Amino acid sequence: MRFKLDENLDHRLARVFTAHGHDVETVSGEGLSGRPDQEIFQVALSEHRTLVTLDLDFASPLRFPTSGTNGVVVIRVHRPTLFAVKQVLRESMPRFSEPALMNKLWIIEPGRIREYSPEDTDR
Repeated sequence: MRFKLDENLDHRLARVFTAHGHDVETVSGEGLSGRPDQEIFQVALSEHRTLVTLDLDFASPLRFPTSGTNGVVVIRVHRPTLFAVKQVLRESMPRFSEPALMNKLWIIEPGRIREYSPEDTDR
């Protein structure tokens, strides 16, 4: 799978993804730091990458609709330290697959994944 890590995630987290065979790019590594959220979202969309972030703004399906995307993953941990984020990613990584994330918003927390799809907002 192809992922894009938002600038609010430590670049060392890319290793968690590559260790599981995923292709990963970072917002900071591509010189996109400080760009508006909408631009980051569009870049991930155009590159067919799943966006991974700590930014709750991306959890709004009205502002960032996931239909037609490779998905958005928002990480929620009490204290977003490198250790805590790495731990929740490692827990969740076995569930990361293209069919599972396609067109979806996942909010991952320790021991839990909340999943939303475009159909959920149509009701």
